[in-house]
Amino acid sequence: MTPQDFSNMAIPKKIVSTTLTILLGMVFCFAQGKKSKGDAYFFQYEYRKAIVAYESDLAEGTLTEEQFLNLADAYYKTNNFEKASNAYIELYKKDNSLDNLHLNRMLHSVSKSSNKERKDAFLATMSSRFSKEFLENLDFNTKILSGENKADFINAPVFHLEGNSPQSDFSPAFYGERLLFSSGRLLDKRKRYVPSGEGYLNIYGALMRSDGQISTPTRFSDITDSGYHEATPFYSNALQSVFYVLSNTENGELSFDENGKNALAIGMQPKNGPFRLLLKDLSTSFYYPFYDETNGKLYFAANLEDGFGGTDIYYVYTNNGQIMSAPINLGPRINSPGNEIAPYIFENSFYFSSDVFYGLGGMDVYKAEMDGDSFSIPVNLGEGINSTEDDFGLIIRNEGDGLLGYLASNRPGGKGNDDLYGFKVDQKPGLRTFTLKGSVVKSYSKSDFVAGAAVRLLNTEGALLAETYTDEKGDYRLEIPWESELLLESSKERYSTYSQKFTDEELRSLENTEYDIEIAGYDDLVEEKEGQTVVKLKKFFFGTGTSRLTPEIESELDKVVSFVKDFPSVQLRIETYTDSRGGSSTNFRLTQNRSDAIKRYLVQKGVPSSTILYSIGYGEDKILNNCTNGVYCLEVLHKQNQRSLIVVLNDNVLFN
Repeated sequence: MTPQDFSNMAIPKKIVSTTLTILLGMVFCFAQGKKSKGDAYFFQYEYRKAIVAYESDLAEGTLTEEQFLNLADAYYKTNNFEKASNAYIELYKKDNSLDNLHLNRMLHSVSKSSNKERKDAFLATMSSRFSKEFLENLDFNTKILSGENKADFINAPVFHLEGNSPQSDFSPAFYGERLLFSSGRLLDKRKRYVPSGEGYLNIYGALMRSDGQISTPTRFSDITDSGYHEATPFYSNALQSVFYVLSNTENGELSFDENGKNALAIGMQPKNGPFRLLLKDLSTSFYYPFYDETNGKLYFAANLEDGFGGTDIYYVYTNNGQIMSAPINLGPRINSPGNEIAPYIFENSFYFSSDVFYGLGGMDVYKAEMDGDSFSIPVNLGEGINSTEDDFGLIIRNEGDGLLGYLASNRPGGKGNDDLYGFKVDQKPGLRTFTLKGSVVKSYSKSDFVAGAAVRLLNTEGALLAETYTDEKGDYRLEIPWESELLLESSKERYSTYSQKFTDEELRSLENTEYDIEIAGYDDLVEEKEGQTVVKLKKFFFGTGTSRLTPEIESELDKVVSFVKDFPSVQLRIETYTDSRGGSSTNFRLTQNRSDAIKRYLVQKGVPSSTILYSIGYGEDKILNNCTNGVYCLEVLHKQNQRSLIVVLNDNVLFN
């Protein structure tokens, strides 16, 4: 199954830093506006030459708006962030129409070349362009990378692999006891990929040693050599198959779309079976396949029309690798205005790389915890795994008593454009976080969810760490860097306030579970009776001539106890009435005794005596019907006058 009607994709920054330039493998025919030598250079990825040509045209005032955007991109891709930020800002000021990918590049350039205040000022003006999830990701990662929580990162020092070459080596993949990876090293000096000057990408393999180093790499021969790009492998042990990307070809020659672009497809090579082409579109490149053996999903990166920026991460459902659905975008929790690539899942953690502007460098590795089809906030893995340059394509697995992982980076000290690095750790790298999720429900009706309730996490000093509001289904989710003790609060206008402290042990027990918060709605628990606001109770009756509380009466009074716990600021008056039968003075004493009995019970159950301002017996003073002295009435009519009310005296000021 092939995706249909996809638009031409923009070039991801990482894919263009030699490695990803090679991966794109595209040739554009630019034919809009005034011609410039810079156009040819730009679309052949020769950005420095494009800058010279475009600047020359700019001095003569002949650049079109599209060419000026190309110039800004060329500055960006050559790390000239000062000029890039100025150019993007000029375009942004002109008509405010930069797409999300270029907004990300503008903010990235500004943050690399200017002060924080300038970037924050731009963010404030354009925050409406971004999703709620992205803004949460931004706020969370900005805080943890600011220095406050750096000590909480699990350190993962990396080591350079001896098998790296002077060319690009990247995209590692486990293949039993071998490590597969992509490389631009030359097999045939006569056949070069022009934009990079390196060879067409091929897949190599090497044995992994006990220290994480690898033996001398050799060409991986278990796939057919097309003579063009074969790269970013992933091996599925369950399917005994290698997934990888390859250039679109026909009859052994590169095939191009109507705009002269050659893109990348995803194929699957079983160990004992014919090659299968899975995803192909002449105008769209697909990158970094990852097959999830637990559910048959095939993840990949691509720039499709429904994306949030540049390349986004998608998945398709498969039947043993055979595509069974259209691509599904992972959504704004994972995909940003920038480029996301290289999905990888390990023990329910979703790893990927992104060049979103708030990272440490260009492309950084992030980790999000998975919960079904939803994800926690992606957390930057911090210094070590990430650097000030491009870091991408992380893989990790259990090895002995610890974990073994690899990634690619163009950080200083390497041998080539992109090099492979390894790391060995005891725990998953990155910042340890705490996630709390669940629903806010009504305490007296747990199937009724409360939408719009505030949920907050505070530290032991009372400082607010995170706050959110429940959605229309009453669901909430909060994520913060790990704290050993926390205070959880929840509230809503005219609802009770929930407050609960958690110790380190209790927090550990809450991980990977749902925690429902119970609050009470004031308006559900009161009603108007006889011109007063009273606690809503089922009508109860004392025995004839007695003030003894029955179990039925106590059950109703327990509702008052809960009501006061939920709303401790209430002030109450207990009123008890009887019917007209019997003497007037006797009825006054009887109702007073009944009101006093109610008060004693409530106080014994924990209601502060100061909450109950009055406890009054009214006798037969307020008859509700015609059953006054001397009037014959049925028993049911007399019982209408026997009642006890718990009146809320400060109802009108309780929520002011």
